[in-house]
Amino acid sequence: MNKKQSVLLQRTYIVLVFCFMYLPIAVMIAFSFNQSKSRSYFTGFTLDWYKSLFHNEMILSALGSSLVLALASSILATVLGTLATIGINSMSRRSQLLINNISYVPVVNPEIITGVSLMLLFVMAQNFGIGGEGGIFGWTTLLIAHITFNVPYVIFNVGPKLRQLDPSLYNAALDLGCTPRQAFSKVILPQLSPAILSAFLISLTYSIDDFMISYFNSGTMQTLPIAIYSMTRKKVSPEINALSAVMFCVILTIILISNALDSRAYRRNQKAIRKAMQAEGEGVR
Repeated sequence: MNKKQSVLLQRTYIVLVFCFMYLPIAVMIAFSFNQSKSRSYFTGFTLDWYKSLFHNEMILSALGSSLVLALASSILATVLGTLATIGINSMSRRSQLLINNISYVPVVNPEIITGVSLMLLFVMAQNFGIGGEGGIFGWTTLLIAHITFNVPYVIFNVGPKLRQLDPSLYNAALDLGCTPRQAFSKVILPQLSPAILSAFLISLTYSIDDFMISYFNSGTMQTLPIAIYSMTRKKVSPEINALSAVMFCVILTIILISNALDSRAYRRNQKAIRKAMQAEGEGVR
């Protein structure tokens, strides 16, 4: 096999992989514009299902609840995860290894186990009288559950970046008269901000998308994935195709923005390094 055939085979393989991944999504988006409810034949183009979607009070209410929940849980998880990462980084190497291995458990653990275990914890708390007559399940349990599964992702995003930083920068800031808080906010935090933002966006995406853990801990509250599930149990409406298309586009936009911000931060850091090296070279001459 010559080089040209090898390149052609590689490209064909990549195309097939991407088709396998994204062709079902493309078909779903195409049928969200289908004039009829048929899932087999495209009878004509229409935007009626999108209009119907945005007039569906149940979906809009679930969407609002999901967005507020995702925003609140992502902010809290990002703060807690970043503080936890700083604490872990100050430990001994053996302690860091132990804590990081423990932090991996919620990530690799099947979601159904996490969801059921949190539900049992909240049921036990409810049996002790927490939550009053209305019960504990609802907004509070969902918020705690989403923070729980988001914190490890924050730790694994911010941790590697923090370990790459030169510790002498923090000590130099202290020697120059900064308080520990000023040294952290003006020296360490700006360098961690791309990783923190990336962790926040990942948490936001996972929170909006989560179904399994939310299903076991939502009580009577409906998030968007739960609302979609309740719709599919009755009859698969083209509104679901429209809603899924909107969610896919929103999540794709978040990912693209995150990658663009990371690339911009990388180029800015590289530019600063080149300027510093150039200034150092001119000083030597």
